[in-house]
Parts: sequence; C-alpha cells; structure tokens
Amino acid sequence: MKYRQRVLGLILVSPLCQAPSWSEWLCNKVMSNLLYYYGMCGVVKELLLKRYFSKEVRGNAQVPESDIVQECRRLLCERQSTNVWRFLEAINGRVDLSEGLRKLQCRTLIFIGENSAYHSEAVHMTTKLDRRYGALVEVQGSGSLVTEEQPQAMVIPMEYFLMGYGLYRPTQSVSPRSPLSPTRISPELLSPENMGLKLKPIKTRLAL
Repeated sequence: MKYRQRVLGLILVSPLCQAPSWSEWLCNKVMSNLLYYYGMCGVVKELLLKRYFSKEVRGNAQVPESDIVQECRRLLCERQSTNVWRFLEAINGRVDLSEGLRKLQCRTLIFIGENSAYHSEAVHMTTKLDRRYGALVEVQGSGSLVTEEQPQAMVIPMEYFLMGYGLYRPTQSVSPRSPLSPTRISPELLSPENMGLKLKPIKTRLAL
C-alpha cells in the first residue's frame, strides 16, 4: 500500500476493501445505465437510499421518512448524474486490498452500522488488520451512513481513539464520573501502543 508510513491513524466509516461481489456489480451496472439514459431518476435514488440508510429511517407506509433521508433525497436531485455515474463506475472497478492490510501498521478505528450493506466488508477488513491496532465498532440500528444516522454513537470511541495520541479534554471540563476523565485512566494506557491493545478488534455494540 502506497505511503502507509505517512499515516498515523485511520477512522473509517463503512469501508470497502474487497472487489465487488457479482450482485453488487450488477446492481451498480443497472444504476449506471439508468443514470446514463434517464439521469437521476426515482429508481436510482431509491436504490442509493436503500444502500446507505437503515429501514428505520427510510420509513414505510405507516412511518414517514426521517428528516435525514428527506434531505439526502433532495441532495441527490441536485447532484449531476454524470458525477454519480463516475462514482459507481469507480466502485465497480475497485480491486481487493485485503492482502495489503496487514502491512498497515497504524491504529485503525472502524465504524459500521448493524444493518449496513457493507457490514461483512467491515468485519472482513478487521480480520485482515494487525490485531494490535484495529478496532471495530458496530452501531445497532444503523445503516452505512453512521455519521448521519447515529453520530452520537461515534463520540466516545473516537475520544478514546484520539486519547492514544495525547488528545483529550482538559480535566476541568470532564465530569469526575466520566469514563473519559484522565483521573480514571492509568497514564500508561494513553500511549499509542497500549491504546492499540485496548482497541483490539472486538465487535463493540453500542446500544442506543
């Protein structure tokens, strides 16, 4: 992998590391053809929303769409169909990076939604990373866009991750009862090596 020595750490949301499966490849091709001939039509928007959001926020006959999905639908209408087509073509042409992940010697924090279409990709990536440095946080009831659906679930794992680099909130701004309080964390745990061990690859479910 190029320039891996320049990377200090990675925070990844619903990452992809394998070549597309035949079903994903076919779905992307269908969307690409629809975009090419009809532009950003309703079918393409529905397929993209289904891919990136969970059923809970997409709504149904009884429950309306969430504000996040409605806003995303509006933004899709504003996107140039040519750019979306290029994005899908690039995804379809991706190569398998699995074998190179073991060489990535930096701390990596992976977020994935429990209902994400790329859940298996994130789990696979975690198994390929060095066990000393990789951590998987699985967010319950979320799709691929954890940053949009449940951003609050990312706060504490990210704070622990950044503490490994000496970045944490001052003592006076943290409640003494908070698990993030430096007074409750042994100083040796704040080193990158030990934080890597602390964040070893386990599926951490955040029940919200």
